[in-house]
Amino acid sequence: MNINRLSWASRRGMLELDLMLLPFLEKIYPTLDLDDQKRYWKLLECEDQDLWSWLLKSKVSDDPDLQKIIGIIRNTRALTRPDIA
Repeated sequence: MNINRLSWASRRGMLELDLMLLPFLEKIYPTLDLDDQKRYWKLLECEDQDLWSWLLKSKVSDDPDLQKIIGIIRNTRALTRPDIA
């Protein structure tokens, strides 16, 4: 999937998700291996409410692939925050 399509898909209906996903796409996604990039693509197919719950650690996805990419997003959050970077 090209970066323009990913950027568009990373723009969600919730500003909070945009603030997590767009910096991740810009700064971390290019460094991921292909399997993790595919996991990110899969994550973008999910509903905003699920994404929000998973990213805030209030719920856990049943899908191990999604759990992995969610963990990567959480663990790199400090590297992608605009107020820190």
